[in-house]
Amino acid sequence: MALQEEFENQGNYLFKYRGTLPLIILFVGVLVYSHDVFYGLGIQNDDWINTYKYSCLACSLLGLLIRILTVGYTPKNTSGRNTENQIADELNTTGIYSTVRHPLYVGNFFMWLGAGMYTQNFWFVVSFVFIYWVYYERIMFAEEQFLRKKFGQQYLDWAAGVPAFIPLLTKWSKPTLWFSWKKVLRQEKNGLVAVLLILYVFELIGQTIQNNALVITYDFWFWGMAFGVISYLILKFLKHQTNLLNEENR
Repeated sequence: MALQEEFENQGNYLFKYRGTLPLIILFVGVLVYSHDVFYGLGIQNDDWINTYKYSCLACSLLGLLIRILTVGYTPKNTSGRNTENQIADELNTTGIYSTVRHPLYVGNFFMWLGAGMYTQNFWFVVSFVFIYWVYYERIMFAEEQFLRKKFGQQYLDWAAGVPAFIPLLTKWSKPTLWFSWKKVLRQEKNGLVAVLLILYVFELIGQTIQNNALVITYDFWFWGMAFGVISYLILKFLKHQTNLLNEENR
């Protein structure tokens, strides 16, 4: 099999299971973090550690913001969370798509980078960046093959001037659609709870190891996690039990 077809097949397979990789990395990250906390590695200064942790949260929220700005300006059946097959009823070329071809994967990168940074382990973060690059490179290749076959020259003309992963902000073009909070709340309700819950789990594990006992502290991370979970449950109810978040063609 030619390398082009092999990359495409690998990308299509990884696309279906792209939610699995973060879970594996998260599990390894928990082990690394637990080891380092147990042996007293990482940042020890109380002032610096709090600043660092908030920086990790900011990094993850930046990724979520990128996803929100992407999804909010796109039409129906584009930029979705579909897992079985690629779906694109039309080609997005304006808004954030005028600056980068794969903004959702850029957002995913920062969301998971924040969690990876929380381990305070330099080599784990470096490993995460490398694995993410190799893994999503295949997925992006398969996605671009799909778009190239479906949209032909229109896709080639757009891709010729827009970078794949590192945004080129000077290429910005105003979105053709208005921003839809309803679409964002429907599709991105998982993102906020995932960020806040994961960081809280790290914090809880660290406190448990340091105190040699499970201690629930009602601090910033606890209330952040609680807010994320409650918000998720409310949005899930509104999505499946009401029509409040429905919007025509979005």
